[in-house]
Amino acid sequence: MNRTTCLLLIAVAFVTASSCGRAGKGKTIEIALVTKALDSEWWQRVKSGAEEAARAVPGVKLAVLAPEREVNIDQQVGILEDQITRGVSALAVAPAGVSEILPVLDKAKAAGIPVLIVDTDVNWPAKLSYIGADNRVGGRIAGEYIVKLLSGKGKVAVIRGILGVATHEERLAGFREAIARAPGIECIAVQPANSERALGMTVMENLLTAHPDLKAVFATNDQMALGAVEAIAARNLTGKVQVVGFDATREAVRAVVAGRLAGDMAGLPEVMGRRAVEEAIQAAKGQPVEKQSIITPVLVTKENASMFLQ
Repeated sequence: MNRTTCLLLIAVAFVTASSCGRAGKGKTIEIALVTKALDSEWWQRVKSGAEEAARAVPGVKLAVLAPEREVNIDQQVGILEDQITRGVSALAVAPAGVSEILPVLDKAKAAGIPVLIVDTDVNWPAKLSYIGADNRVGGRIAGEYIVKLLSGKGKVAVIRGILGVATHEERLAGFREAIARAPGIECIAVQPANSERALGMTVMENLLTAHPDLKAVFATNDQMALGAVEAIAARNLTGKVQVVGFDATREAVRAVVAGRLAGDMAGLPEVMGRRAVEEAIQAAKGQPVEKQSIITPVLVTKENASMFLQ
């Protein structure tokens, strides 16, 4: 082989290696994790787990971005479009809406950017992976616990998150399955509070006014649950109206210890954030990823609350 041929082969090999995958060897891997918000402890803990995973892999640059509030779906769309324009190596997305988000996910696919769905699953065939809690099971466990607290009879209500968001739909569905097995339990209302504390408090005040014999409430996230217990405390009904939340933020777990919350469901957000980034890095390298990474929620009560405050 003469010198010219040898140099030509080396050049071809270099070009081929450089074009394999979005993040070749030695190239910075840029991951964007776009959540529904960063205004609560839950999302901050998802962010913490994600950052831990990014630090563990040299050459990974992570951006965790979110709209100001979970209801600001258009703002999340704008964030996603910006990251697609930037040409990130992979996107991990917790969709705040469905119809609004799917077209922008199609844009990411067209740009050759791997997309993973986090926390709230969507019916989008091009997703590489879904990483999140089994929300239906979590809702079922919460419902079974409320049935047990009420000895199988009494009026209950649900304060739920944004209508149409799969996370809350699944939690509600699981809860309904559980109480359907207890004929003495009557669900008298399902009211949205958009995952917001102040609105959760207002909805709870209205429920207590309309149904003074209400015995328990399931709130499909902790912000709404904490708002609900404030309304209950204001009427000196702590311990008389049981509340079970979902997320196991530290404030909510402390409320369980204090007896203001009857229980909570732990969705393990640090684990979710860590797995999301780990899988996104694999996808950016062009390597196989898990089609699903499902986290089973755990019931938090006074008996095991200390485990979730460490």
